[in-house]
Amino acid sequence: MELVKLAIWDLNLSRPVVTIREAKGRKDRIIPPGERAALWVRKYLDETRPQLVNEPDDHVVFLSSAGERLTPDHLTYVARRWVDAADLGKRGACHLFRHTMATLMLEGGADIRFIQAMLGHANLTTTQIYTHVAIRQLQEIHRATHPARLPQTKEPAPADKAARAELLSALAVDEEDEEREEPL
Repeated sequence: MELVKLAIWDLNLSRPVVTIREAKGRKDRIIPPGERAALWVRKYLDETRPQLVNEPDDHVVFLSSAGERLTPDHLTYVARRWVDAADLGKRGACHLFRHTMATLMLEGGADIRFIQAMLGHANLTTTQIYTHVAIRQLQEIHRATHPARLPQTKEPAPADKAARAELLSALAVDEEDEEREEPL
């Protein structure tokens, strides 16, 4: 709906920022589309939209090939067709792009509160659905790198064994007890 309702005056491509008006909760928000996206939107506005527009122009940014305002159903149909054609191994349409953006930003280190603001979520708990991907990634990294999970690659040198035995006796820890303990 946000893309369908986007008006030309909601764009400031020189900064670049986009004002999303009356989205969920009837609140406005400002988001940065990124320089690359701004360049493509500028190209569309300069080269393609003038050829599509029908009078009277209601100044929505994106028009159908017939020069009319896009409908949510049409946009969903087009997005789904492109997602299917890309053979990503996933099904989806417009919401898939929101989810992907949020997930990639989170994986890239963005604070979840900034992602919340960009998505327009009133509650952080709504945004936290994207954290399951980051948690899976952390678990994978933990499994791959935590010392307790790495295979023992070599037998300790005799000097290391002597130093370890001395340390264990100094700590009054029985070596058998130490081996039975779970790693932290």
